[in-house]
Amino acid sequence: MDYYEVLGVSKNASDEEIKAAYRRQALKWHPDRNKSPEATEKFKQINKAFEVLSDPKKREIYNQYGESAFERGGVGQEGFGGQYYQQGPFRVYTNFGGDFSDFNFDFDGFSDPFEIFEQFFGFQSPFSRTRRKRREIYETTITFDEAVKGVKKEVVIKGERKTIKIPAGIDDANRIRFSDFDLLVKVQPHPFFKRQGQDIYYEQEISYPMAVLGGLVEVPTINGTIKLKVRPGTQSGTMVRLRGQGIPHLQSYGKGDQYVVFKIKTPSRVSSRAKKILEELEKEV
Repeated sequence: MDYYEVLGVSKNASDEEIKAAYRRQALKWHPDRNKSPEATEKFKQINKAFEVLSDPKKREIYNQYGESAFERGGVGQEGFGGQYYQQGPFRVYTNFGGDFSDFNFDFDGFSDPFEIFEQFFGFQSPFSRTRRKRREIYETTITFDEAVKGVKKEVVIKGERKTIKIPAGIDDANRIRFSDFDLLVKVQPHPFFKRQGQDIYYEQEISYPMAVLGGLVEVPTINGTIKLKVRPGTQSGTMVRLRGQGIPHLQSYGKGDQYVVFKIKTPSRVSSRAKKILEELEKEV
């Protein structure tokens, strides 16, 4: 794994360029926002790359020895009769008949690089390994529509009533971090919209004749009702994407999408005349 490639920067990138690249990549691949199967692993790689490249000493070692220097046992092996000296967290071996050096790290995993994450996103990272002082957690419950559009809520914090602005696009179980407490937001489910990340799913029933012949249906969105064209020959389960009709992204521009899933409504009873028509249709197809 090439740490520079993971962050999308050159080997000559400045500290500020590395920090900015980390923020962009973390925003793109954070599992709370990116629901693709590879998002969690990609997010871990991004943090691992940032942990190394943001530290001048670690970056220098990485440039010389690559990723293997950060694995258990370092890039070399003990037992060759060499001598070593301790330099901070590194054990540096010398006298191998050349200028070869071996670095043996005395820690498991990486230290916690998530201060930048929390400052940038305003939410606590679920991957943080550092045990911090226990923070007070308060809860508030909002409606689905309030989560979509944002809202100001009165919350009792340490016995005092405070008005807190909740950003548009927040999801259920998200935490908003303040200086000395966290606010856990619970979002009530919608009666017919289903949310996945910033996308919305809605099931629209259509009649069998409309599925065959096509037509127009009125579909609700979070921004109002729209008319949607049903193509002739639509199958049950067909999905139509309404671009930009989803939920706003947190702390960034743009919105998710709405997906309309067509379900064909099959009548439990039909008249004799309708039955004959369907039988004729069966012969046609």
